[in-house]
Amino acid sequence: MSVGFAVNLLRSGVLQALMIAAPMLLIGMIVGLIVSIFQATTSIQEQTLTFVPKIAAILGALILFGPWIIVSMVQFTLRLFARISNMTG
Repeated sequence: MSVGFAVNLLRSGVLQALMIAAPMLLIGMIVGLIVSIFQATTSIQEQTLTFVPKIAAILGALILFGPWIIVSMVQFTLRLFARISNMTG
């Protein structure tokens, strides 16, 4: 296995992880921004007000994007298994 092959394999793994995590992170960020704007306008500084909506939104995103995540991971795993023959030196 060459260094270039290993770097390409690592790069594709990191890219896959970022693509899978992106929907949940973006939804959590948007919900957090909305909650913080709500807290700033109403002067409510309750700690649980920030966590509960984010958890609910991320759980909803996991339910919504779950099938896509599974298909994406299966395709990545199959591509990885197909590359095993190239890994022998």
